[in-house]
Amino acid sequence: MSRKRKEYRIVENVTISDFAAEGKSIARIDDIVVFVPFVVPGDVVDLKILKKKHNYAEAVAVNFHKLSDVRAVPFCEHFGVCGGCKWQNLPYGEQLRYKQKQVYDCLTRIGKVELPEISPIIGSEKTTCYRNKLEYSFSNMRWLTSEEMEALDRPDVTEDERKQPGLGFHIPGAFDKVLHIGKCWLQDDVSNRIRNAVYEYAVTNGLKFINLRSLEGLLRDMMVRVVTTGQIMVLVQAKVETPADMDQLMGLMQYVSEKFPEITSLLYVINNKGNDTFGDLDVHVYRGEDCIYETMEDLRFKIGPKSFFQTNSTQAYRLYSTVRDFAALDGNNVVYDLYTGTGTIAQFVSRKARKVVGIEYVPEAIEDAWVNARLNGISNVEFFAGDMKDVLSEEFVASHGTPDVVITDPPRVGMHKDVVDVILKTSPRRIVYVSCNPATQARDLAMMDSEYRVAAVQPVDMFPHTQHVENVVLLLRRG
Repeated sequence: MSRKRKEYRIVENVTISDFAAEGKSIARIDDIVVFVPFVVPGDVVDLKILKKKHNYAEAVAVNFHKLSDVRAVPFCEHFGVCGGCKWQNLPYGEQLRYKQKQVYDCLTRIGKVELPEISPIIGSEKTTCYRNKLEYSFSNMRWLTSEEMEALDRPDVTEDERKQPGLGFHIPGAFDKVLHIGKCWLQDDVSNRIRNAVYEYAVTNGLKFINLRSLEGLLRDMMVRVVTTGQIMVLVQAKVETPADMDQLMGLMQYVSEKFPEITSLLYVINNKGNDTFGDLDVHVYRGEDCIYETMEDLRFKIGPKSFFQTNSTQAYRLYSTVRDFAALDGNNVVYDLYTGTGTIAQFVSRKARKVVGIEYVPEAIEDAWVNARLNGISNVEFFAGDMKDVLSEEFVASHGTPDVVITDPPRVGMHKDVVDVILKTSPRRIVYVSCNPATQARDLAMMDSEYRVAAVQPVDMFPHTQHVENVVLLLRRG
């Protein structure tokens, strides 16, 4: 049962100096950069070196000699084990300061472009319970903390007592290890009540949790969406191979339906594949509607189980408002919205544009975009599905009109060079670049610097207590 114990080097009295990527902090030992999680600048600690390369090392703090003057007490019982909310030990004002610095450092160090003064980051009014979507994983043998391991590593503890099922989040970097969650602070507490009730029912009634290596078992995954309208969606994924499996799943669904009548969309998916993705699978409605609706100003957006929607609804409104302000539309503009997703930005700006063209890789997202456009009575939008670098061609632009404004919101990897080249050839007057990764955004800005200057920069915090930051940049055509 005991995990294999390794001997690690301990380095004493090390001062944590700064933050780094992925929510980790930095220390320096003998001119080697050391990355350390769950500490803050100013802490003085003893470090256990876990991995050492030529020019960097990774370590964990095993003893604190001095706590930083700038520190907060983590509010979550799972802090330090769960991979989320790594900045709970830092006051929110300091989190915003470091995120602002992250944007500045990326744009100057990687982009090397001339910048105006960066506007102060827009903080989130809610720093807990701000997510509208969470996904929980089942596991037949949950991850045990070191303290739990020691408590169970006794001769009188049975093997069944050691093998406890779990429902929660994956340990970072480990697909087969799930940390059982008692209370998560990321979503409205109804999410905790639903998750804990499902767990108790499943354990009490002998429903098998999935073995993440052999894929044996019934229960795989559960998604909970809670939007500002008060509507709730719950989706359970299960591996069903026999009629008895189906009976057990239906028993669980009936229990959830009766215990939580406030759920407006109760769904399930039969997933017998080797992974938890269900984009290619049928979603079944057990009770209620097949979707929920989020609102923004006077717009309504249908959110299905497969839909993408910004996970912080309140901050999404502030983000989209910034995009609309930067676009400076006058009612006569042709706008291209690249990586449009379900068309939320496209529709948000459409009433100030003559025409908006949205392009997105995922066909299901484009279907949602058309549904939302009809729902909101918007007729001056068009949506197209396909790989951006293939769809956005010179022929496409010739057919659908040269854009006056391009809005682009690519994934973390940024824009493909071919996409950048087409944007430069179309020569829009303004480009509004939304990014969840300032590093790749900075790289793309450098590619456009000969033709466009950065006129405004507005960071937005979508994810309090994490290192992630959203950034909006306005580019104006030179000359």
